[in-house]
Amino acid sequence: MVLIQPTLAQARWAEEPVMSLAVDALDHLVINVRDVEVAAAWYQRVLGMTREDFDPGPGQVRRTSMKFGGQKINLRPLSASKADWFTADHETAGSDDLCFLTSASPQAVADHLRACGVHIIEGPTDKRGARGTIVSVYCRDPDGSLIEISSYK
Repeated sequence: MVLIQPTLAQARWAEEPVMSLAVDALDHLVINVRDVEVAAAWYQRVLGMTREDFDPGPGQVRRTSMKFGGQKINLRPLSASKADWFTADHETAGSDDLCFLTSASPQAVADHLRACGVHIIEGPTDKRGARGTIVSVYCRDPDGSLIEISSYK
């Protein structure tokens, strides 16, 4: 048996009182992309998302969102400065791993991806989702991020 000792930071977090705050859901994600137009077209064509463009105000970078269900993904161009678009410390395109849910069958997902000319990396295969077993098909978006398209069993 190997015992793993917590780091000082982990030990400190364990000692602090638990907050009464708990998040309920995820509203949106921001992914960094090399080319907003290419990414938006892919998410529309392959995943059936709806594009929404908006202007945050004078002198600011135009924003592009891809909407689906009750969520959205904001497509942040790598060329945007942190002053223009507040973001993570280490932004890079192609480093995301996203799982999307669908009511389509895994075979229908695979057939659709092939019809769109999208290479299937893996699947359909059983995986563990947040609420139980999912059947997933994996591909990559134009920037190389891993995209998992899944349905619950």
